[in-house]
Amino acid sequence: MEVLHSKILGEGSPLLILHGFLGMSDNWKTLGAKYAENGFEVHLIDQRNHGKSFHSDLFNYDVLAEDLKNYMDHKGISSANLLGHSMGGKTVMQFAVSYPEKVEKLMVADIGPKFYPPHHQAILNALQRLDFNSISSRTEADEHLSEHLKDWGIRQFLLKNLYWVNKGTLGFRFNLDVLKDRMEEIGENIQTTDSYNGATLFLRGSKSEYILPNDYSEIKKHFPNAKIETIDNAGHWLHAENPKMFFSKSLEFLNQ
Repeated sequence: MEVLHSKILGEGSPLLILHGFLGMSDNWKTLGAKYAENGFEVHLIDQRNHGKSFHSDLFNYDVLAEDLKNYMDHKGISSANLLGHSMGGKTVMQFAVSYPEKVEKLMVADIGPKFYPPHHQAILNALQRLDFNSISSRTEADEHLSEHLKDWGIRQFLLKNLYWVNKGTLGFRFNLDVLKDRMEEIGENIQTTDSYNGATLFLRGSKSEYILPNDYSEIKKHFPNAKIETIDNAGHWLHAENPKMFFSKSLEFLNQ
């Protein structure tokens, strides 16, 4: 059994943080350190096919939730607080309905339990066009990406995944081929009968369209004890766009 890669900060009550699609545990380093300063043992986790974790052709929320269970068993964690953003939010939702006894509190950042049609195609196409035989630096990779992706912030987020596969050859840490093939899986909803009755907080970005007011009833159906809060002046990357408000609302929920 392969175990997910993680970075652990601080000590105290376990808080497991899961990144989104094409992300990695490093995306949560700054906020992770703040939770650690406030009495939590923070586990920044790379999900399969991302970061430094293993690659696999299998990729759906059932296996992602099972990966998390295996990780907790491996680390001797009987129950934990969970925080997931976007794809990571879908993973922690699936985990909570599958293994409710292992969840202390559940936090979901800017994603709902519904189906989302594939919408990362332009990004995946741009990534596939990169030819690492002719690219020898991050700057060159950025120049090539900018021909197809105009958003500087998205490019910087993606380029965090670059690493030296071997001397002189760059590559991405995520498993692009599998993720491109599993686009439908990434938008998958949780099963209609699934529910989790524990304390739950959904945080949505005020400028994001991932959680809209007409999604609230669906959220409550699956998570009857959910609170839904809005992070001001933030889109889908709410934890990066308004980290101060994101941190204070999440910490207040954890400490209740």
